[in-house]
Amino acid sequence: MSPALVGEKWWKNSIIYQIYPASFKDSNGDGIGDIPGILSSLDYITSLGVDVIWLCPMYDSPQIDMGYDVADYENVYAPYGTIQDMETLIDECHKRGLRIILDLVVNHTSDQHKWFQESRSSKTSPKRDWYIWKPAKYDANGNRQPPNNWRSVFGGSAWEWDEKTEEYYLHLFCVEQPDVNWENAETRKAVYESAMEFWLQKGVDGFRVDTVNMYSKHPDYANAPILDPKSDTQPAFSLFCNGPRIHEYLSEMNNVLSKYDAMTVGELPNTHTLEGVLRYVSAAEKQLSMVFQFDLVDLGQGKDYKYLTTLPGWTLRDLKAAVKSTQDIINGTDAWTTVFMENHDQGRSVSRFGSDKTPELRVRSAKMLAMMQSTLSGTQFIYQGQEIGMVNAPKEWTIDEYKDIDSINYYQMTSKVTNNDPVELEKAMTSLQHLARDHSRLPMQWNAEANAGFSSSSAKPWMRPHDNYPEINVKLQEKDNSSVLSFWKQMNALRKQYADLMVFGLFEILDEPNQSVFTYTKKSQDYTLFVALNFSDKAQKFEKLDTAQSDWKLLASNIEDPQEELQAFEGRVYLV
Repeated sequence: MSPALVGEKWWKNSIIYQIYPASFKDSNGDGIGDIPGILSSLDYITSLGVDVIWLCPMYDSPQIDMGYDVADYENVYAPYGTIQDMETLIDECHKRGLRIILDLVVNHTSDQHKWFQESRSSKTSPKRDWYIWKPAKYDANGNRQPPNNWRSVFGGSAWEWDEKTEEYYLHLFCVEQPDVNWENAETRKAVYESAMEFWLQKGVDGFRVDTVNMYSKHPDYANAPILDPKSDTQPAFSLFCNGPRIHEYLSEMNNVLSKYDAMTVGELPNTHTLEGVLRYVSAAEKQLSMVFQFDLVDLGQGKDYKYLTTLPGWTLRDLKAAVKSTQDIINGTDAWTTVFMENHDQGRSVSRFGSDKTPELRVRSAKMLAMMQSTLSGTQFIYQGQEIGMVNAPKEWTIDEYKDIDSINYYQMTSKVTNNDPVELEKAMTSLQHLARDHSRLPMQWNAEANAGFSSSSAKPWMRPHDNYPEINVKLQEKDNSSVLSFWKQMNALRKQYADLMVFGLFEILDEPNQSVFTYTKKSQDYTLFVALNFSDKAQKFEKLDTAQSDWKLLASNIEDPQEELQAFEGRVYLV
């Protein structure tokens, strides 16, 4: 088999391992993960068979939104380490043959960033136009109102009144995350120099680009359609995503990146057509290397608020359609795609798409999901802890254990709207236990010692480690050839060995109406990969392709002795 197609970009056949610094490894006992902790774990990361690490924001920040509120692009959050630590990390990655990409957060900054401090100092500040300021509107009774009815992604108005200068500023996320005005060419130039070139010159190999389609807002700042009649704010994604100048800005950004042969993977929410996605990732457009589409990880979320939903909220046919939408991007195009089921903004995939009800089903379904992810085309992303099958926080945990502003805001909103109705609050907690971002941010489970080996026994970790760390941890699984960790290593090696099929092959769904088994093929010029995955907790009928003349070789299975039927959460990968 061909390990890769000749002449393809390095990032296409890469497996990327995402690290959330606060929760990965604490080296100094302060309860917060740090860059020296990552340095001490590079040999472990290399042992997984990955090629690139992606570091979530490590910039100087007040940490209102876990570092996605950047106060200084050219400095490091002190509890994580120093600029020198980052330079060492970049060098040590490169010595091991690993590349490293950073998170690029440039739709907004922190309100503590010196640019915003100057912008809000007065209406005549030279940097006033570096952010989006608008005058108030007034209703018939003379009451001050925001410029429009846009709802922040985290709930509430997307506008904040500034008493000093008597205008509103736009914040699509937290109040403390004012949106940068990309219409201003001087601002864009400063963003490229401070947030991008500063780190590219230090040797980073690219960026994951946060909220990549939000830089260009609809210039009229019109009211969003009324979708939620009970609320004075409305979802406005159609007015602040994929705006009229977005492709101009990304082409300009690419002119900077291309000088360094840097890769980009853009976070692309609310872009649901193939044509819309291709405008960002077609090689001819020269904008982004690839994007994250959220069709799969958004399954089961509510439309107005992601937590306002009936669980699980998805069917296997929905999952198949979501996977197909990402795979179709590369069929007959010059574009590229991504494969992922977890990141720092999602619940754990085993809890959402597999089963964490019993240890046996947890292990088996984690392996089945690894099989699916490893056999789909595109650049693969694995999130820390996914490789050992970490799961969502226990149902017994109360809201006090949740730290994410998104979770806390939703719980408080429910409390306020329902007047602390215990039934409604329990429903809110059930939804949070399934979908909250907090689950992916629990400390990495290294061993069965205190604090899961994430931090010293005397430390109080910034987040409580999961109660199950004595059973689910790296040290235990490294010694076990039948562990989830060993299986991920096996699948990563197979993905490299059969790259022409697994990374670059053409995807086709079989038996699409089946609501229990996901069956598909991946094809290269000479071979076919046949994948069957039982997404149910009951045995299911298994049928091979009608290719009696072909040889069938079992490449991967998550049970020891496959029988005629597919067992609960069993998966198989055949080479035909």
